[in-house]
Amino acid sequence: MEEVEFYLEDAKDTMDRAIKHLTIELAKIRAGKASPSMLDGIQVEYYGVMSPLNNVASITTPDARTITIKPFEKKLIGEVEKAIRNSNIGLSPNNDGENIRLSIPMLTEERRRDLVKRVKQEIETAKVNIRNIRQSTNGDIRKLTKEGVSEDEVKIGEERVQKLTDGFIAKVDQIFSAKEQDIMSV
Repeated sequence: MEEVEFYLEDAKDTMDRAIKHLTIELAKIRAGKASPSMLDGIQVEYYGVMSPLNNVASITTPDARTITIKPFEKKLIGEVEKAIRNSNIGLSPNNDGENIRLSIPMLTEERRRDLVKRVKQEIETAKVNIRNIRQSTNGDIRKLTKEGVSEDEVKIGEERVQKLTDGFIAKVDQIFSAKEQDIMSV
């Protein structure tokens, strides 16, 4: 039964990572509120090396509709502005010589529905990943019969994997409900 526990722990850890990945991906889908995480993934050329934006500038949100970026070195302002324009996040940077301001527009009803569709795609991907982990873990547990583990223990292990999977799928559904509500609230 110790081997079954090992596979269950491994499945739980992998499913946890799938949930973490989902939350990272959903953070990139903006709900009309300014958030520094919207700029995650933007790279700026800094002395010939591509660096994350948050390593070369401070990013703040003075209000719910504005992101302010202040490069640590004034000469970087053009590079930061170029990186934002090239990132396809759909925001136009306004440069005042020291700071760059990004204004987050109000979302239209149609845009909100599109964002919910994108969220649903991410949710479905997470569910597929969790189900694949279940399938892989069940396969590993079934192989234990060749190593002398009884079929009853294998059955119990598979049932526990299913309960674990159901719990994580429920978590994913809760995350979806919260994100959908966040996007659709005006």
